[in-house]
Order: sequence, then structure tokens, then C-alpha cells
Amino acid sequence: MNRRMIFYTLGKMIKLEAAILVLPLIVSLIYKEPDALSFLITVLISLALGFLLTLVFKSKNKVIYAKEGFAIVALTWITISAVGALPFVISGSIPNYIDAFFETVSGFTTTGASIVKDVTALPHGILFWRSFTHWIGGMGVIVFIMAIVPSLTDRSIHILRAEMPGPIIGKLVPKAKDTAKILYLIYIVITALEFILLLLGGMPVFDSLIHSFGTAGTGGFGIKPNCLQDYSPYCKWVITIFMLIFGVNFNLYYFILLKRIKSVFKNCELWLYLALFVIASAVISFNIYSIYKTVSETVLQSSFQVASIITTTGYSTADFNQWPTLSKTVLLILMFFGGCAGSTAGGLKIQRVVMLYKSVKRELLKMLHPSSVSTVKLDGKSVDNPTLNSTNIYFAIYIGLLFIVFILISLENKFSIETNFSAAVSCFNNVGPGFGTVGPLGNYSAYSGFSKMVLSFAMLFGRLEIYPLLFTLIPSVWTKGRF
Repeated sequence: MNRRMIFYTLGKMIKLEAAILVLPLIVSLIYKEPDALSFLITVLISLALGFLLTLVFKSKNKVIYAKEGFAIVALTWITISAVGALPFVISGSIPNYIDAFFETVSGFTTTGASIVKDVTALPHGILFWRSFTHWIGGMGVIVFIMAIVPSLTDRSIHILRAEMPGPIIGKLVPKAKDTAKILYLIYIVITALEFILLLLGGMPVFDSLIHSFGTAGTGGFGIKPNCLQDYSPYCKWVITIFMLIFGVNFNLYYFILLKRIKSVFKNCELWLYLALFVIASAVISFNIYSIYKTVSETVLQSSFQVASIITTTGYSTADFNQWPTLSKTVLLILMFFGGCAGSTAGGLKIQRVVMLYKSVKRELLKMLHPSSVSTVKLDGKSVDNPTLNSTNIYFAIYIGLLFIVFILISLENKFSIETNFSAAVSCFNNVGPGFGTVGPLGNYSAYSGFSKMVLSFAMLFGRLEIYPLLFTLIPSVWTKGRF
């Protein structure tokens, strides 16, 4: 394990976070709010810590293998969340550090689970920082840094693979750094397009910016107690469409730029993703029609909420806690599915679900016809056994960790099974709202400090897709030698 390189890189990440914190500092100064000082103090602390780490751990050996990649990713996400929580505490917006850490982890992991009871009481700079963490975390903190830091070598593909969501991760172009640049350029353009369309719909500039960040990162932090209920149907439809757009594998957008349209239309994950959206929206529309009476309002409410949950964004235009059981069941199932691999969405990912289904189907066929030879194909290409085995193992660990989280937060004996289970599922899949006390109009503030830390790490496990954080916590990984 190249420990010096890990902590040296960690120092660079913290220095970059200091630079990013200048943006909410500027917002605070524009609105002439006193929380500007909290950002200035955090910037100074970040710079001091960052320079100290890069100075102490500077090394000529900059080689990064798989386990260094895992460690860098896991430690970076924990550290930037720990540092990013400071403005909340120093400004007094969230005085309790554990609460602030929960809120910051929720932001960077694009979960959107909140402990804030009155979001309207937060100053503009804090609101901006809270949602900007979604935008940075959506495409990936490390991917963002890879796109702009010149000194990382092409072995950074180990970092890219450790952070990007999905079972099969590769490079769009020969250099991992160039792949990161392409991904972020696409990300920026689509975010800007949504921002402009929301402005054209009459949404205020600050509101448009915040909701564009939340949609792009599929995060879902709102700036009003009832989230998006007060905005126009036009704005709700724009956000619905862009939530779906950001839930699509970004590689497909690159293929569109290269005019490889056939590759896009042959992508089975995309078609299943869209089919799930349409079918779930239709089922819920029929189920809730008696509540909203008109077809237009019913379709809008069901489409928005399905898009929000399947992409794990977590925005809401209605209190779906009050919807019939069938509708809530459909939404709960969608929390597990999530969006496409290579998108900003959370959850298991559609691609992984497809592979699990095909793997089970192949095993059943083998039981019926032991001598037959069958292969699992995805988009016309054969999927090798190591990838299938990895997917199966991932699912087993995923279920195991999910139930551990559920049991740990249930130790409080304070909430209903519905609340605790949906909280565990929502945080682990980076969705945000659940059911019961943690529904769309509720929050996580009533949980104890212990439960909030458990849920914070559940969010990190979900966003990093288990392995980076899991391996980093195993002592034997830190011994010498390659992983």
C-alpha cells in the first residue's frame, strides 16, 4: 500500500475543497449575510490541512493500484464531508456536528436526506453550499478532481473505477483524465440547459440554480418546506424530464456526440429504464386518480414522483405518504432499482438488476438441462463469468449491509418498522425521503446521533457502491503489497 501517495492525494483533495468553498462564500457576500465568515474560516482550515498533508506525505512514487484507488476514494469522501460540515456548525445553521456531518454526507452522496426542520431559516450561502455538494458529488468528487488536476497519472483509472457507479466501468478515451473531462463537460452542459429552461418558466434565478444542482446530482435538497409543490406545472415537467436525463448512462450521451446512434438504441438498460418509468407512472396514475380528479394533474404527480424515486433524486410535489398502499409499494421497489449504470443516480442500477436476472435464468436452465452451454449477453455482447460473479457477490453484500443498517437504527425502538426500513433503504440507495416519519414532508432529525452516523455511513456505502469503503475498513488491505 502506497500510504504516502494516498495521504498526499488526500491533501490535494482538501485544498481543492477549499477552492470550491469560495463559491458559497461569494454567494454569502452577494446577499450580505454573516455566514460568509464561516466559509472563510473553513477555507483557511482546509488550506492549512491540505498543505500540511501534501508537504508531509510528498513522494516520488505516484503509482496507484486498485487498493490505493479504493482508499483514496473512501477517505476523500469521508474527509471532504467532515470538512464540509464545518460551515454549518460555525455559522450556527446546524450547531450539532453530527447533524452537520449527516447533512453534508447526504449532500455529497446526493441522497437528499435532511435533518433541517425549517429550511427557510437557512441563509443563501448555506443553501447554496448544501445543494452545490449535490452537483459535485453527482458525477463524483474524484472524477471532478481528475478532470482539473494535471499531476494524476493514467493509473487514475483505478480511481475512476472505484468511484463511478455500475458493474462495468471503462474509459471512453485512452486516458482516464480525458474521460473525466468529457463526462464533466457533458454534465455541465446539461445542467446549464436545465437552468435556462427553469428561468424561462419563471422560476427565480437562485431557485433555478439550486434545483438544477439538485436535479443534476440527483440529490433533491429543496429550499422550501413543501419542496416543489408551489412551482408551476411547466417547472415540474422540466425537472421531471431532467431527472430522467441525469438517470441515463452518460456514455450514451458521448455516443450521441460521436453520432453512434445505433449503439444508443441497442442499449437494453436504457429501454428497461424508460419502460419501468412508463409502467410505474401508469400504475400509480390509475391508483391515485381519485385523489387528484384531473388527468393532467394525476399524470404530472405520478410521473414526477416516479422519476424522482427511480433516479433517487428525492424531490417531491406531493406527500406520497398519503397515497394508497399500491403506489407506495411501487415507489419502494423503484428505490432498489435506481437509475442506469454510469449515471448520477443511486440504487442497485438497472444494468446490475438485468445481469442478476439473466444470471438466475442461466442457472435455472442449467438445472433443467445440465449439459447445455449458455452465455449471458448484454447489448449483444457476452458477459464473462467474473463479472457475473462479482455482480452476484455485490448483491449479497448489498442485502447484508442493508439489513445491518436496518437492525442498528431499530435499536432505538422509537420508530415504526415502515419508518426504519424505508430510512435504511432510502439512505443506502441515496434516495432521501422514505415513508412514515421520514416521508417527503418529514426529516431525519428525530433519530439519535448513533443512528445518524449509521445512516451517514449507509449513504457512503451506497454512493461508493460498497467496495471502496469496505476495503478501506479492512486492516489487512493496508499491509504492503498489491491488492
